[in-house]
Amino acid sequence: MITEHENINRMNMVIRNICIDIMEGKEVPISDLYGIIDFIRNYADKHHHGKEEKYLFPKMIEKMGVIAEKLITNGMLVEHDLGRSHVMALEVSLKEYEKHPTPELKLDVITEAMGYAHLLQIHTEKESNVVYPFSEKNLSTEDFSDINEKSTEFENNQSQIGIQEKYLSFLKSMEEKYQR
Repeated sequence: MITEHENINRMNMVIRNICIDIMEGKEVPISDLYGIIDFIRNYADKHHHGKEEKYLFPKMIEKMGVIAEKLITNGMLVEHDLGRSHVMALEVSLKEYEKHPTPELKLDVITEAMGYAHLLQIHTEKESNVVYPFSEKNLSTEDFSDINEKSTEFENNQSQIGIQEKYLSFLKSMEEKYQR
């Protein structure tokens, strides 16, 4: 899951570079931003957050009790939902910008794109440096075996339909296009 955090943060840098380009007067790359929304929804959210929400977080709450429940429910899940909110608002802003390319709507696109990128940067750092080590310290080897077995099965199913290949290839193409 740490590698997925790295991939998500690589996309966050692409988003940042796109926003800088827009601020410097370049056109809003509408189709690329729709592609990034697809990446976020299907790789970052369904693929990565899906494993956390289905396998890791429930096990932490079950085995670690109230402390884990508060951390997960009031922290990680809230941030997952905030990220989804930014993505939904970004999509709405893009659709409106396509109809009426005004500076105000361009600002909305930048605001929501950067809101998501900033939130996910902080979120992934928190998970990698606090939540995951906390779970490693407090869950048993058997608990991790169960989580890893389910995650591996999920990964294999996703691999068979080409999810990782599709989105990591897209990520690479966006990095090449929007490098600074």
